[in-house]
Amino acid sequence: MTDVFDRLLAIVPAPGETRTQSWDEVERTIGVALPCDYKELVRVYGGGNWDDYLHVLEPGCPNDDYDLVAWARNQAEDLEGLWEFERKPVELEAEGARVIPWAVTDNGECLYWLVPPGAPPEGWTVMVNEARGGRWEHFSVSCTRFLAAALEGELRSGVLSSSFPLATHTFRRHRTG
Repeated sequence: MTDVFDRLLAIVPAPGETRTQSWDEVERTIGVALPCDYKELVRVYGGGNWDDYLHVLEPGCPNDDYDLVAWARNQAEDLEGLWEFERKPVELEAEGARVIPWAVTDNGECLYWLVPPGAPPEGWTVMVNEARGGRWEHFSVSCTRFLAAALEGELRSGVLSSSFPLATHTFRRHRTG
């Protein structure tokens, strides 16, 4: 996990003070343990906006629009309704498979953890869903590896904006909105 944080810190220095969370309460509310790399991302950076586009969600975010717990609850409900009309991605066809959002974009795309039944959080990978459409992409990496690789241009998504990442990277913590 350290190498990915070294990469992120080299891309954009951490904002300074770290954030603390009551992870037990968050995980109890969501119903699953969350990946350690995500917890470290939130501790070091907090929820925030990367390259004026991608917003990492944070439990108890100062800006309610980017609260992880609210997004997890709302997206679960929205997706259940969606599957009545649209075909589920093949990755979600296994009984008990689900997705949990960890980031969103300014355009409305949502980045999820793919949570296969019985899989430990450290094995969760990333799925990206286009805004206002049924296109999904799957990336076999953790959320922090996805973020670092996307910022460095190693990983390209056909769903995310072609203007992401920026040539000069930025990070802004979410504040009260």
